[in-house]
Amino acid sequence: MVTVFRSRLRADANPAFGEMAEEMETAARHVPGFVDFKTFTADDGERVSLVTFASSEAHRTWRDDPRHRQAQRRGREEFYEEYSIQVSNCMHVRQWESSGDG
Repeated sequence: MVTVFRSRLRADANPAFGEMAEEMETAARHVPGFVDFKTFTADDGERVSLVTFASSEAHRTWRDDPRHRQAQRRGREEFYEEYSIQVSNCMHVRQWESSGDG
């Protein structure tokens, strides 16, 4: 399961956002079935977080975590100008990694 969280912070976003974001990433990483969490920021200020879990059950555990729900409420009240959430079931994964031999 892959969640794509796209967002823009408000110009007056509370500086506590960074601390809350770190706490949420740490909490997500402790959910059984957690795979990966990455956040990127585009030149225009849009932020994109990709959060991957091994199963829909693991994703639901994270989605329904009371700390996560509270952070979502706080985000709407204090931090975000806008956001969108897309959740998908990954149908196929292909990976390649260089052996480093040249």
